[in-house]
Amino acid sequence: MTESNRRDFLKAGSVAALTAAAVPAVRAAGDDKIKVGLIGCGGRGRAAAIQALKSGGKVTLWSMADAFVDRVQESLAEITATIEDQKRDNDKIKDATIDVPVDRQFVGFDAYQKVIDSGIDVVVMATTPGFRPIHFEAAVKAGKHIFAEK
Repeated sequence: MTESNRRDFLKAGSVAALTAAAVPAVRAAGDDKIKVGLIGCGGRGRAAAIQALKSGGKVTLWSMADAFVDRVQESLAEITATIEDQKRDNDKIKDATIDVPVDRQFVGFDAYQKVIDSGIDVVVMATTPGFRPIHFEAAVKAGKHIFAEK
């Protein structure tokens, strides 16, 4: 196995394991619908959002943020297409939903705060590492469950 393949495998496995572990913890805290907010809509963000939606139960992608509007729109389209396609073959994700209207698609350097304030239960942070400490601190202060890569 090459170094990049091993790294990709570990990333994908880590996202799946951590998301699956986080979702039941959030469920135990309240109602059974989990609202997920995504901060950072690049490739890693899309993959993490898809993994969260595939973790089982009533998981909803609720809000999204990125510095660029086209990245939010492209990611939303790709996540929606992927989940809808996989729902046909996977009963585990039948309750997963995507509910990100335009008023919960945030753009700009303050978009992370808007996701955190949008009524989410879990925030997935997939931004450039230099921004994550600020985003992490805001999510902790807001009492949100957090998934963030190193």
